[in-house]
Amino acid sequence: MPISDYFSPDYASARERFRAAAAAAGAEWQEYPLAAHLGPHGERLGIDVARLGDADATRALVLISGTHGVEGLCGSGCQVGYLGDRLFRALPAPSCALLIHALNPHGFAWLRRVTEDNVDLNRNFVDFDQALPAAPAYEELHPWLLPATWEGDARSQADAALLAYAQRHGMRALQSAVSGGQYSRPDGLFFGGRQPTWSARTLRQILAEQLPRAVQRVAVIDVHTGLGPPGYGEPILVPCSPADTERARRWYGPGVKDLSAGESVSAQLQGTLAAGFRAALPAAELTFIGLEFGTRPMQEVLTALRADHWVHAHRPTDLRLREAAQQQMRAAFYTDDSAWQAAVYGRMADYIYRACRGLGA
Repeated sequence: MPISDYFSPDYASARERFRAAAAAAGAEWQEYPLAAHLGPHGERLGIDVARLGDADATRALVLISGTHGVEGLCGSGCQVGYLGDRLFRALPAPSCALLIHALNPHGFAWLRRVTEDNVDLNRNFVDFDQALPAAPAYEELHPWLLPATWEGDARSQADAALLAYAQRHGMRALQSAVSGGQYSRPDGLFFGGRQPTWSARTLRQILAEQLPRAVQRVAVIDVHTGLGPPGYGEPILVPCSPADTERARRWYGPGVKDLSAGESVSAQLQGTLAAGFRAALPAAELTFIGLEFGTRPMQEVLTALRADHWVHAHRPTDLRLREAAQQQMRAAFYTDDSAWQAAVYGRMADYIYRACRGLGA
């Protein structure tokens, strides 16, 4: 099967293709439905989980798609390829593979990066019993990110203000201020939420139900898009200790970028999915990386995010604005080009084999 056939144009077809591939591979499968929400064509939404390997495994490989909704178009294709090409044969014994498809199904279906409650799932794993982190730099930028109108003088003035901020402080500072995570503006970009989302709660349930109790070593690869050179997958580590960094570089090589050290194309983040895994699996040795695949220039990606959030904050009656925002989001986080898809899948397969060698070491 051509690599391009692993990838799907939308959530509904991606889900169907993933389920068919899981069945053909002989995987155990379970659905975790997102109740009270439907897709754009009235389709049911949910997280699908496929498991392969030893029932009493002590080691597990976890592959995740759709943490950021629309980015699932890429991650789902990689998961379908993993199943179709039988990459699970590389698992060392006794191991299992857990494929979590569309961790954020609402965002995937509606071509949004956030969940059904406008929350960035990869900023949602904080302790909500404590005071939430402040983001003063984001507060300064928020009125410019979401101006009063999307077309006309207000937008032009907002764009000019953002450009001036970047010229004063640098593009890296702008990226950090916008994307690090904020907990004060529910309609804003990179909002981490006020409580755990359905996806966050369901992830904990999935790990409790699907991972064998004997698991001691876990390798996670979470697929993301939108940052870096087109088609290149940067391995991003969210370490908990120096031992995590040393182990990840032993497994994957010196190209691993330590997020906490500011080495990555991503800004430093709070409330990440890696923190959720550590809370759910406190006794396991966890090696968690994100593979971040580039698509479009950063400015285009940020503009798409601003348009998407503006449309959902203001609910314009002009359908042209809504449709344009969706098209911008899809283009910012996914590429239909077969060469890009081949580069993505090849990189993902390479890192899956590296993870399997690490698990067996």
